[in-house]
Amino acid sequence: MSARDLAPGSKLSHPKFGMGMILSVEDDFYKIYFYENEEIKTLSRDYDGFNIEEAKKPDFPMLTMRDVEKAIREALQQTSERAPLVPLGGKWIGGNVVLKPGDSALQEKEIPMETFFHKIVMVREKLRVLEQNINNHPKLDDEDRVHLQQYITRCYGSLTTFNVLFAYKEDQFKGSGGKD
Repeated sequence: MSARDLAPGSKLSHPKFGMGMILSVEDDFYKIYFYENEEIKTLSRDYDGFNIEEAKKPDFPMLTMRDVEKAIREALQQTSERAPLVPLGGKWIGGNVVLKPGDSALQEKEIPMETFFHKIVMVREKLRVLEQNINNHPKLDDEDRVHLQQYITRCYGSLTTFNVLFAYKEDQFKGSGGKD
């Protein structure tokens, strides 16, 4: 089996990044989690430097992880008011956020990264619901809507600090500049 035809779950080694596991397959590239540096890399499926350690055969028709995630996200959004499934970046999985006070007499607080990330995503979802309520409120005129929307946009801009936690760029926060 060639390295181009591997399915998610296949294990391979790379000369620079070491041992890794394919997380998802796209048309021309793999998303691979590398154990040593705990990072997800996007690499071409045509790269001939892979050494296949454990090959998984693809199921046909082969769906990419992004296809599956998108379908699940859309189904949840249509049937629930809960936050959509937004994946945490691979290097953060299993990590912790440590809040250390300036006063050494006080105790630090440690929070699992997944919990912290979930709370950030929930803030975003609550901002989206607030936006919908503002836009559909019968007693607000257009000027009031624009004024309130500017505050929400600034909130999104403040939350761009946390974009490093997201697995995919399209899930990240965007401020008024839209570049963040």
